[in-house]
Amino acid sequence: MPGTRHRHTARDTNRTRKGDVMSHVAAPQTAIPIRFTDLTQSGLKDDQLFNAHNADGYLQGMLRCVDLVKRKVASVDRPFTGVLPEEMKARFALVDLDRHLGDLDAVLDEVEHLYLDDAVYFHHPRYVAHLNCPVTLPAILAEAITAPINTAVETWDQSAGGTFIEQHLIDWTTQRIGLGPRADGAFTSGGTQSNLMALLLARDRYCAGIEGHIGNQTHGLPAEAGRLRILASQVSHFSLQKAAALLGLGHNAVVPVACDANYRMDTRALEREIERCRRDGLIPVAVVATAGTTDFGSIDPLNDIAALCRRHALWMHVDAAYGGGLLVSTRHRHWLAGIECADSVSVDYHKSFFQPVSCSAFLVRDRRMLGHVTYHADYLNPASQASEGTPDLVNKSLQTTRRFDALKLWMTLRLMGADQLGELFDHVIALAHDAYRALQDDSELEIAVAPQLSTLVFRYRPETPVPDDVLDAANAYIRQALSRSGEAVIAATRLDGHQFLKFTLLNPETSVADLQVIAERIKHHGANYLTRHALTTPAHARATRALS
Repeated sequence: MPGTRHRHTARDTNRTRKGDVMSHVAAPQTAIPIRFTDLTQSGLKDDQLFNAHNADGYLQGMLRCVDLVKRKVASVDRPFTGVLPEEMKARFALVDLDRHLGDLDAVLDEVEHLYLDDAVYFHHPRYVAHLNCPVTLPAILAEAITAPINTAVETWDQSAGGTFIEQHLIDWTTQRIGLGPRADGAFTSGGTQSNLMALLLARDRYCAGIEGHIGNQTHGLPAEAGRLRILASQVSHFSLQKAAALLGLGHNAVVPVACDANYRMDTRALEREIERCRRDGLIPVAVVATAGTTDFGSIDPLNDIAALCRRHALWMHVDAAYGGGLLVSTRHRHWLAGIECADSVSVDYHKSFFQPVSCSAFLVRDRRMLGHVTYHADYLNPASQASEGTPDLVNKSLQTTRRFDALKLWMTLRLMGADQLGELFDHVIALAHDAYRALQDDSELEIAVAPQLSTLVFRYRPETPVPDDVLDAANAYIRQALSRSGEAVIAATRLDGHQFLKFTLLNPETSVADLQVIAERIKHHGANYLTRHALTTPAHARATRALS
């Protein structure tokens, strides 16, 4: 009937076409009639859902978003505006999320005001604070593909080609490391999750060998769990303590091992700690070697640690979240010698591979160890699928729902190649060493140690003697002053109980000249602090005379 929309019924559903003949099959009786929603008739709007009907809207919206980002990036003249938390919080008090704006231009204006105007821009050459990097163009383009398709890679039936792209990258990384033919792994959210997986596997491998213990997965931890110990350098990442707590072992299960003058684990101290643990009735189960500590970029002596782990039958994990970029370096790959001996490795592609957050991986020498994180759910990844060979990535991951982060690295490698990525990392390593040479003779800067990767730890220390507590306060003030002015963003750390500053260099656009400018501003703010705050106090004046 003209103007009348045909209503799809259960009877229509049971018609099947065979050639040119329509076969009618009797509809089964059902208590609930099958209905198909007509969004037009129901009044439900779907104009903001991504689908074929809204492809033109998607294109136009993306172009406007890209134009906004392009305009903002082109106008950035400093890495940060210096806005304070309380200043920004006041803006959000005016936002009522129960009242929508209803217009993309209004939404983008709000995003610009609430986010982009005061964003921290990692691509700016004077952002030198944390392990944040400018990102490759192909990786950004990959995000433009993965977001609308919204692939979830936990199971084959949600991912298909995405499954094999991730697996191929895992295999490529394990080959670069040299873990051997039985190696495997999974993409993770970052080094914290990767380190958690490493310690979980180390714990469960040991506990599986305890006589009479059926297994941690089904029966929980054995009585011996309170005596398990993990050994790591005194400057290892804090995620190890967090992981130990999550695993039921506690922060104190992580035993700090002394370092040498370059903040590399002292293997003689490691052996002493292993022996001390055993004398005290404790059970060492793993050693975590760091390939690129957060503060110093130091790389522990991997070959020597591997030899000790073999001798004492300990799991060896290498936290290469930062230094993993050396896997594609043509100049410094040999700095990772010994990483091939590891039982497991963490790599953050979103650091030294210049990928957007998040893009990381956990790799393991023996894929069978990943069974410690496997659980078969009948609705998702039944055991029957695994026995049939279905490649469900959830079987080797702590996460269930997981983004298709692998496409970023895939497109980067396919467009740029591994060598070009390695050259970018080599460049920032060279930059750190050039900056060290340029600043080491400055009489008002005290450099803690020569750089190893791309970090430089130092502090402002004027030639005039200053009490330690005042000097600590001055260096804390310097970082705050730089951030508030927006002229630079730098990091800070504590060394031997004292406040130090830090350049973390992952931007190839940063130059030695940029760092020299920042150094001059550091000295300027430091001198201002001492003049305006410290020198006006009688206690400081007395302490200064005592030091003279």
